[in-house]
Amino acid sequence: MELREYQEEAMGRIFSEWERGIKKTLLVLPTGCGKTIVFAKVAEECVRRGGRILILAHRGELLKQAADKINKATGLMCATEKAEESCLGSWFRIAVGSVQSLSREKRLAQFPADYFDAIIIDEAHHSISDSYQRILCHFGEAKVLGVTATPDRGDMRSLGQAFDSLAYEYTLPKAIKAGYLSPIKALTIPLKMDLSGVGVQAGDFKSGDIASALDPYLRQIADEMAKHCMGRRTVVFLPLVKTSRKFRDILNGKGFAAAEVNGESQDRAETLAAFEKGIYNVLCNSMLLTEGWDCPAVDCVVVLRPTKVRSLYSQMVGRGTRLAEGKTELLLLDFLWHTERHELCHPADLICTDREVAGRMTRNLEAAAGRPADIEEAEKEALEDVVAQREEALAKQLAEMKGRKRKLVDPLQFEMSIQAEDLAGYAPAFGWEMAPPSEKQKQALEKLGILPDEIENAGKAAKILERLDKRRTEGFTTPKQIRFLEGKGFRHVGTWQFETAKKLIDRIAANGWRVPAGIKPEEYAGD
Repeated sequence: MELREYQEEAMGRIFSEWERGIKKTLLVLPTGCGKTIVFAKVAEECVRRGGRILILAHRGELLKQAADKINKATGLMCATEKAEESCLGSWFRIAVGSVQSLSREKRLAQFPADYFDAIIIDEAHHSISDSYQRILCHFGEAKVLGVTATPDRGDMRSLGQAFDSLAYEYTLPKAIKAGYLSPIKALTIPLKMDLSGVGVQAGDFKSGDIASALDPYLRQIADEMAKHCMGRRTVVFLPLVKTSRKFRDILNGKGFAAAEVNGESQDRAETLAAFEKGIYNVLCNSMLLTEGWDCPAVDCVVVLRPTKVRSLYSQMVGRGTRLAEGKTELLLLDFLWHTERHELCHPADLICTDREVAGRMTRNLEAAAGRPADIEEAEKEALEDVVAQREEALAKQLAEMKGRKRKLVDPLQFEMSIQAEDLAGYAPAFGWEMAPPSEKQKQALEKLGILPDEIENAGKAAKILERLDKRRTEGFTTPKQIRFLEGKGFRHVGTWQFETAKKLIDRIAANGWRVPAGIKPEEYAGD
């Protein structure tokens, strides 16, 4: 099985991290972008090099799925470490293991500490739990790869406790633009639901409280779905099984062909198969289908289990992002949840890396409630709004700085000038990134024309130095050129070529350090 270009790159980055001594690294791919295929190929390469590999997952379905994909992608068979089955003594070099089984002390003690050379963790956002950590501590010398669909760096602050680096990240917008995933249209429904009394447990809203708060609105939600979801293959996520069953009955009363599945369903496989064939057009569940189930034909997702955990939100929406024949888009229904907490996930959290942009996008979508919006276009509009606000603030800041004749460029000015959204929205995730910039980093930044005093952490310093090196290679303007020309009123000098800026500075110098007549700095585009 041939890997896509980004999958090849991801695989190369993973081995590069391991080879440079980073034992625990992460791979981030959106749902539907073939993460299982990538780690299957990683496992195959480890076997080729003589290693023994453990694939860890927290659910039986994920273990079977991983074993099947590994066999399909590589031809290799897997041993199983689960319940009564053991991989000890097996001649297969890859084992798929249940966390629940392997984390038991008696079972773990049967394995030598160096039994596995590499451990791959599927759905790595679960890996912070004690059961996973017990296994990783036992096999302390093994290289570790965590694989997750978490959508942004900010969400990985907790994963930074368990992993030392991010080997590779492929974003949802890139996957959509490349045609690997379906475009997403978000539709904010003007139905205000009060969650202000909902409690929090283990970092997220309590399911029982959500169910109680949601119950009075179920019929109104069904009415809204009748307006927008008829003719679509829809998956609805709800907080409790009893709520899921109740909503199924309400939807059937509104003319839908709805079914419900849960962990105790005896006919779950038959129901899922019937949904995939189109016998049912709505599938209700209480968080059962967030992982390990794929139906590419799903073209509508309704999240009635609000969450502030981005990985969970991404998993729910990911049930509808795969491509299918005749499918043009995924419709994502969002509601006007009223809560005093601002961490609630919205469609903006799927695509925005900057919290300020995400907040603006959410407000824009809510203002346009009732009209579906392409999330990429909505993000672009929100970014333009935020950039305009930042530029206004920067102009005031630069005006205040004029009298100081600073020779170095403020990092904020540099980011705004080169229009670097990733730098402006950067959030440190791993331990070394959160540390203060090193003296070596500060000296390098100052030498290249950036004021290091305003950079709070080593991760941001590394990102800026990396960007400066890339800009130098590609022939873009230097920080000093940016400072000088923007001090004369020119805008976004960071997007210009080095030679363009140099020629303009030479003209200004020849004119007595005044802008030549006929050039309007605020309109000049670096031509």
